[in-house]
Amino acid sequence: MSAIVQKINALILVWFMLGLSSFSAAAAPASASCNSLTATGNAEYPPFLWRADTGHALDGAVSHLLERLSDKIDIPIVTKYVGPWSRSQQEVRSGRVDLMAGAFYTSERADYMEYFSPAIMFTKSVVWQSKESRFDYHYREDLIGRWGVTVINNSFGQRFDDFAKTNLNLLTVASLKQAFEMLVNGRADYVLYELAPGEAYAERLGIADQVMAMTPSISSEGLFLAISKFSDCNSPEVKQRIADGLRELVNAGTAQDSLFYGLDGWKRSSQ
Repeated sequence: MSAIVQKINALILVWFMLGLSSFSAAAAPASASCNSLTATGNAEYPPFLWRADTGHALDGAVSHLLERLSDKIDIPIVTKYVGPWSRSQQEVRSGRVDLMAGAFYTSERADYMEYFSPAIMFTKSVVWQSKESRFDYHYREDLIGRWGVTVINNSFGQRFDDFAKTNLNLLTVASLKQAFEMLVNGRADYVLYELAPGEAYAERLGIADQVMAMTPSISSEGLFLAISKFSDCNSPEVKQRIADGLRELVNAGTAQDSLFYGLDGWKRSSQ
């Protein structure tokens, strides 16, 4: 009888150890398997981001800052081009891409991303008009009743987004190039887009003398780094490392240095 009991106890011990091993594997933090991070963003956003000459990567100020962050946290960060801005958001929303490399804060995006503080850079969003068909613009209410256009899933900060949703006739297109073409061809009254990226693209498209940015701006927002809530790398440990590293870089002025890199890099790529 004692031999049978010993065998049963031995089996129980084996089952217990197997169960403990399975539990430990399930409870292990995501960072244990987070050997690298992927990042994407708006590829029509110079000097912050643009599609690199290789076609599969993103270059610009934010990409440069993420390289410095990668060194700081000792986790490789691969910044890649996945398509238009709307597609970039879908990839992060699904968790197929880990990080969003520069986005305004909105409650909708906060449903699928966690934002890191502080903001890495700041940018103004403006009303773009054709010089041939200007209209009086002093307040956002002056846009009511006119037809505007912007890029799909673009945001201008929560307050203006709420105003636009209720009051404006705003069409969306896949790219800034399409938006500007509609403007100069008289198919839209205005374009809503950020100031620096808009100036950069207008110059590259050869329409800088046909469009103009109006004042005042419609918003001035911070660009944030964010991680998908569905990323395999979304663990307390990894997020803490990113948050600490990012804060150190911003406080040290590295983000500003990266912005200068982006400005210079875009000029060189346009030559």
